Amino acid sequence: MRLADRFLSRLGYERRDASDPSWAALAPGIGYHAGVSARYAENMSAVLGCVNVIADSLASIPALVYRLEGENRIEALSHPLRRLTVNGVNEGMTWPEFIGHLVASTLLTGNGLAEIIRSGNGQLAGLAYIPWGMVTVAELASGRLAYDVSDGRGHVRRLLAGEVIHLRDRTDDGKIGVSRLSRAASAVEAVQLANSHASAFLANGASPSGWIEVPGTMKPDQRKELREGFQSRHGGAGNAGSTLVLDGGMKWNGVSLSPEDSELLETRKFGTEEICRLFQVPPPLVQDYSHNTFTNSETAGRWFAMFTLAPWARKIEAEFARSVFPTNGPYELELDLSGFLRGDPQTRWQAHEIALRNKVLDANEVRQIEGWNPRKEEPAGVRSPANPDDGKQVIENQGEQSHV
Repeated sequence: MRLADRFLSRLGYERRDASDPSWAALAPGIGYHAGVSARYAENMSAVLGCVNVIADSLASIPALVYRLEGENRIEALSHPLRRLTVNGVNEGMTWPEFIGHLVASTLLTGNGLAEIIRSGNGQLAGLAYIPWGMVTVAELASGRLAYDVSDGRGHVRRLLAGEVIHLRDRTDDGKIGVSRLSRAASAVEAVQLANSHASAFLANGASPSGWIEVPGTMKPDQRKELREGFQSRHGGAGNAGSTLVLDGGMKWNGVSLSPEDSELLETRKFGTEEICRLFQVPPPLVQDYSHNTFTNSETAGRWFAMFTLAPWARKIEAEFARSVFPTNGPYELELDLSGFLRGDPQTRWQAHEIALRNKVLDANEVRQIEGWNPRKEEPAGVRSPANPDDGKQVIENQGEQSHV
């Protein structure tokens, strides 16, 4: 087995021959299949950081349901999906938790699945997240997919394509998503090997580092006893800097770190950049500030929203349009990214000023963008009092005018 295959098998991926009919039925055209152990990849902090920042950001975005009426869009506050976003998708899971689970599963395994729960009259009643590791996919004679879901106790039930939300990363066959971790197996393997080397270096390296020179020849049991005693007393990070005592003519010969070991930290930093590149996440968002400046820190949020969150938000909206809403119906889901794209206050208000001056927006539309209630229009000829005395003067003046 190739080294990449051995590593990916630890991540929960399995390579099968494309000619295997059982594999073709499960996931046509795919070399690696992600199982529940794919979350092993989250042992790498960069993977966990990237998955969390994408999933949590999308989960925190307001989800709005609109009804299309001609060229106008009206927020559908009474739609069942709107109620799920507010009250929770089911008794045990809120909307942010649901979106976070769905997106994280898609990032790690290439696929996120949820069951659509409907009432007796066919109305949307809830959504239930399904871990991808509990799912086996079969392609029916019609070309549609069927999802056999295990409950972990030997019971399997089948869901059809119209009964599930299936969020996918990029696919090879248009049916089953492929994880980015499997597409970039070599890059992920290199990062994992660097982390393993660092762990082994810290766990097994003795400090002070070197070898013991003993006069004469030692018997095997003496050599074993010396090695084990030295390792127990000086081995591991917890014993770093401990005092070494030698007798019987023994001599310590120190060894400096090799250039490869000295650059271990730099190698791991590069590994973080590699993982960020896979998930399209700016390194500062996963606490890698090695190349950070004030300028790129200021724009990292907008860059992240435009090139990472916006494509995923569009995928989620399109999948809900396909699976949850009726075909050619008037409803649509929108994940509102405006909060990420607003920028700093000075730039935002300068943009509002330009929009007002060119009559692109009015004052109440600007207030709505900022999350404020519309300003109520006052009766003509009456100004809002700046203080109680001003209000009294206005009333007195109005009384004098009416008397005249």
